Amino acid sequence: MTKTAERRPVRKAAAHPVPAPPPVGGRRRRRLADQARAYAFLLGGLICFALFSWYPAIRAVVIAFQKYTPGSSPEWVGTANFSRVLHDPEFSAAWRNTLAFTVLALLIGFAIPFLLALVLNELRHAKAFFRVVVYLPVMIPPVVSALLWKWFYDPGTGLANETLRFLHLPTSNWSNGTGTALVSLVIVATWANMGGTVLVYLAALQSIPGELYEAAELDGANLLQRVRHVTVPQTRFVILMLMLLQIIATMQVFTEPFVITGGGPENATVTVLYLIYKYAFLYNDFGGACALSVMLLVLLGAFSAGYLRLTRSEGDA
Repeated sequence: MTKTAERRPVRKAAAHPVPAPPPVGGRRRRRLADQARAYAFLLGGLICFALFSWYPAIRAVVIAFQKYTPGSSPEWVGTANFSRVLHDPEFSAAWRNTLAFTVLALLIGFAIPFLLALVLNELRHAKAFFRVVVYLPVMIPPVVSALLWKWFYDPGTGLANETLRFLHLPTSNWSNGTGTALVSLVIVATWANMGGTVLVYLAALQSIPGELYEAAELDGANLLQRVRHVTVPQTRFVILMLMLLQIIATMQVFTEPFVITGGGPENATVTVLYLIYKYAFLYNDFGGACALSVMLLVLLGAFSAGYLRLTRSEGDA
């Protein structure tokens, strides 16, 4: 006789109660608390920016419309400072030299780092050593670098002319000549700042897929054609970004003319930033210096807006 197994009733697992969502007011308070903690961590940086960046910029805009000298109360003069600066003969010379410096820096200081990056990218041995060598000038303080080049350019016993004499070549006045001074400063700025640009270009080159170069080689493209049709299109965003950053930087050149040439000879190397220094600390005219600073701020703000728009559009893409 077969015994049927007794069927035990299946107990259903007790359903865990679903927690009720927190009230809207609680979520809002928690979000505000998180934001308060975040801003508390940022408070130190915000205070530093407010004291050393934002306040001086706002103060400079206000002084641009005032007659202001140390030890006297400021006097509101409207646009008189701008009118006086615009009629200063040094004003046109400073802007002309600054624009010429920017153009020469783009022609010399923009092509050389790109070519160096191409060479470093093709190296098979000692690549790390040459990267360090290229980046070394960036680690030298700008004033020290300018002083070294001032000795190098000395028309009497400087290394540049001594080398030319050894090679039986004609010497040059370098930074002491009206026709060569600005080019000499561009060479100094290019040597001192190209290390970081080379590394950025090198990183961009190494991100290009190797299959593109292999396909170009199979199609019979030579080195120049590969650079033109593969390298440049693949790095166009980096090229445009660095070009805008270089324009913004070269428009603010100051150390090289201040240390090496003092704005000479015959105002051949007076730049806008150096003229601002002269107005403030040589002429004791802070109103004129701030008026000139506001003009430079507007111009650089336009380039900065273009840079931000370029980076934002690339990020959205």
